[in-house]
Amino acid sequence: MAEVKVNAGDWGYSIHIGENNLTQTGRRMRQLGLSGSVLVISDEQVGALYGEHLLDILREEGFSPELFLVPQGESTKSLTVAEQLYSKAIMMGMERKSAIVALGGGVVGDLSGFVASTYLRGVPFVQIPTTLLAQVDSSVGGKVAVNHELGKNLIGAFYQPRLVVVDTAFLHSLSDRQLASGLAEVIKYGVIADRELFCYLRDHHRQIKNKDMDCLQTIIKRSCEIKADIVEKDEREAALRMILNFGHTIAHAVEGDTSFQLYSHGEAVAIGMHGAALLSQKQGLCSEHTVEELKTVIKNFALPLYAPECTVTDLLPFLNRDKKAVSGKINWVLLHEIGEVFINNNVKQEHTAEVLAMITRPDGVGYE
Repeated sequence: MAEVKVNAGDWGYSIHIGENNLTQTGRRMRQLGLSGSVLVISDEQVGALYGEHLLDILREEGFSPELFLVPQGESTKSLTVAEQLYSKAIMMGMERKSAIVALGGGVVGDLSGFVASTYLRGVPFVQIPTTLLAQVDSSVGGKVAVNHELGKNLIGAFYQPRLVVVDTAFLHSLSDRQLASGLAEVIKYGVIADRELFCYLRDHHRQIKNKDMDCLQTIIKRSCEIKADIVEKDEREAALRMILNFGHTIAHAVEGDTSFQLYSHGEAVAIGMHGAALLSQKQGLCSEHTVEELKTVIKNFALPLYAPECTVTDLLPFLNRDKKAVSGKINWVLLHEIGEVFINNNVKQEHTAEVLAMITRPDGVGYE
């Protein structure tokens, strides 16, 4: 078992990492002073696998839990589904000490956190991420949101959980593609802050793909430590936290242009990191060797480098609506070398268009 402490928001909280860690959830919630009704939100697939087991764990500690299942997919992150959850919470008689528990991946976590942040002006929120991507990224840091038809995560808040339970046993049920999607975010942490982690991914990619639990716990813990350190210094993304968006500017455009149907979030981030590295090279900020280092690790995990289904014309409007833009200028996270990135809002428009053309090339192969 490992523990990472996060000192952010109005309360600090712990991330508990370990195999079969789920069984301690009720006890840990009790230790935090939570009681009464608990609304567990999960998607149909995860809920079928683990929902009743979690309800039993919570009942053993005296809670009164109910399970609400939402459809799978990014379209679930909507105000329409949020309103259904508000109605469920009201009918359950949930009070300010009642908790909302997210059991699932990033979509469930984002949606549940948004509902928790707004119901009764905020009720306790517990994250139980079941995908690698959620375990290393979206469950930590307090960004919660739903989507709007004009863009991803445009309606949201900063709202920290009271507890994060990372049970690595969940990873046994992930497909190779789901595991790789999460590894894209781990690669990102290495690129932005820790060359040693990046090299660990390069040197242990076979063991990681084979779900070696020791390797997975190592990269999960280090990823959570990096994100916790950044969030503690800049909870509301005034400056430093923006580096966590490395690869995400292009990723969100790719996701939006393909209606969130073709690429998983991690796959889009891999494409976006490749694009950001190429843009950095084009601006004279990093070497070709650094770009090739990144490409090698991305390819080691069978992640895509290109989005040939997209076009420059289609992607540009999504970039211009990026929520990180200030006064119409995109705050790009660019690469100097592995382990060192920085914010740059003076990227030449023609360089952006050239890089988009490179990653959407008609002869591009998504999985090189």
